[in-house]
Amino acid sequence: MNVYEAIRKRRDIRSYYKPDPIPDEVLARILSAAHLAPSVGYSQPWNFIIIKNMEIRKKIKQLVEEERKRFENVLDEERKAIFSKIKVEAILDSPVNIAVTYDPNRFGPNILGRSTMPETSLYSTILAIGNLWLAATEEGIGVGFVSFFNKEKVKEILKIPKEIELVGYLTLGYVREFPKIPELEEKGWNRRLTLSDLVFEDVFGKKPSDKVRLLLDRTFEKIFNNF
Repeated sequence: MNVYEAIRKRRDIRSYYKPDPIPDEVLARILSAAHLAPSVGYSQPWNFIIIKNMEIRKKIKQLVEEERKRFENVLDEERKAIFSKIKVEAILDSPVNIAVTYDPNRFGPNILGRSTMPETSLYSTILAIGNLWLAATEEGIGVGFVSFFNKEKVKEILKIPKEIELVGYLTLGYVREFPKIPELEEKGWNRRLTLSDLVFEDVFGKKPSDKVRLLLDRTFEKIFNNF
């Protein structure tokens, strides 16, 4: 699988997991890919918590259920009907969960390249998650990003120190298939935007030439439709 194929196949997976365990050597490869991510000032601010304990996962799933109900209550009836069909997590359905954290204090306060944009350390951790996700896809493993919970309560369950930030809570497992389109698009929650509408030239809001816009959209369709 080349990088474009992995990008094309990558999905936020919640509904297609198989029960097969992930071998330790495969998990080690996936985490190695995450650790190869670039980071501001070479600070490598990430940690990875591998969570297999079902009692811990049940506690986090309960937090998700509470947040799902709160979110559902603010929706109008049309959106509520769509949301009722959407699975937001697979915490107990997947063989492995991984929490990804960010340490803002690693290597001290004076990180090269971070003085004017301190958030770049957080971005670095997100790049590590991106590497993890693509490597998992190449291994035939789906990844789901869980965000329906109170982050501070999850930190308490996982005993994450106060000064460490929880960036991502991921579910991982082999999948029956990688769906052609994202579940939220399939269920009618949202749709993919047109690439040429999102690309500007020189300054924000200035659209490229019609020739470039056509090339952008044709190229995207060529890559996407090869799946």
